[in-house]
Amino acid sequence: MTDANTPPSPARIDAPEPPEIDVVIEVPRGSFLKRGVTGHIDFVAPLPCPFNYGAVPDYLGLEGDLLDALVLGPRLPLGTRIRVKAWGAITLTDRGMVDDKLVCSVQAPTPAEKDFVLRFFHFYAKCKGILNFLRRRPGRNACEGWLTAAQAIARARPRQDSWQGPPVKY
Repeated sequence: MTDANTPPSPARIDAPEPPEIDVVIEVPRGSFLKRGVTGHIDFVAPLPCPFNYGAVPDYLGLEGDLLDALVLGPRLPLGTRIRVKAWGAITLTDRGMVDDKLVCSVQAPTPAEKDFVLRFFHFYAKCKGILNFLRRRPGRNACEGWLTAAQAIARARPRQDSWQGPPVKY
């Protein structure tokens, strides 16, 4: 028997199943080439991408581009379409625009993987800030931390057939 001040045991907490989403891989893990939605090369990175990086073709993020997603695990070929669970999301502010990134994998990320993702995006935000400064694109750049995948998806909007690409140049 438990009293009102005793939290339920972890075995009794029914955590919701993470949402499953479709992701199209635009940057395979280990690649130096950053491609945009159209497939053209946006830039060559000085460091390889530590994740499979892509987009959810059914949703637009708050900045007007396809909702970003990274897929943990082994390298996936460019153009791979994979249905995978979204275990959370990282919020990045890029030039003052909110840009959520779903964190996906076949199984729940370990605490070490989650820590690595967070540390990577803190570093990435600083690098992106320098790049934006050099490109004379003003606005704040920062990693805002974790939120749930459901929160990130709820902030996104369904992509309409009339969508023709992001409204801002990246």
